[in-house]
Amino acid sequence: MQTSTLAIVSAMHEELRALLPQLQDARRVSRAGREFHSGQMYGHPVVLVLSGVGKVSAATTVALLASEFKPYALLFTGVAGGLGAGVCVGDVVLARELLQHDMDASPLFPRYEVPFTGRSRFPADTALSDTVAAATTQCLDHPPSELSAAHLAEFGITQPRLHEGMVISGDRFIATSDDSAALQYALPDALAVEMEGAAVAQVCADIGLPFALLRVISDRADDSAHIDFPRFMNEVAGAYTHAIVAATLARL
Repeated sequence: MQTSTLAIVSAMHEELRALLPQLQDARRVSRAGREFHSGQMYGHPVVLVLSGVGKVSAATTVALLASEFKPYALLFTGVAGGLGAGVCVGDVVLARELLQHDMDASPLFPRYEVPFTGRSRFPADTALSDTVAAATTQCLDHPPSELSAAHLAEFGITQPRLHEGMVISGDRFIATSDDSAALQYALPDALAVEMEGAAVAQVCADIGLPFALLRVISDRADDSAHIDFPRFMNEVAGAYTHAIVAATLARL
């Protein structure tokens, strides 16, 4: 039986650290090397956990989370490399569908198709994603004080925007112009690339768990990244995560 608990899965420690101080009546449970933090956040029952890096780690985390806590839905947060035209550092991408760009069982199955599922693209939950989109728009239009225009300008961010569409995942960090261009050519509708989301989507599809996934763009997945990544994570991505999660919980 599902509970009234919302699962919030963070890809990076900085995002989890931004959320943990808001957790009331906190309880910690250790399973398979993972720390699950449950309690109340803004009056809503939640469980927080790090996903781990890569598709297998993220899939294991979500399977454990679903079995132990039986949440009614899952929200995944993290950073990603931008691929789509106009997807810039500091923008937020909300996944409407996800695909594993390194899945290739051809010629037995079409490229990208997950064998025996009949599909390559896994959709996010529409209702939850709509709620997160509204919360994100609110935060971008009225950013918290720590995301002032002057502060964002230090990272070259001027007018952060929300993009909605396909996010792709694979067990390889994309950091060269050649790799980025190859993905853009093969999957021209991909907005962003990361290392966990499509695996989370497949697990959620298998167990019938509604989910939404958002990613803050930290680079353009090529040779052009020049930001101070640890500082970006602490001062931008963590602040985005906290603000958007709070606004989402207020709407649920």
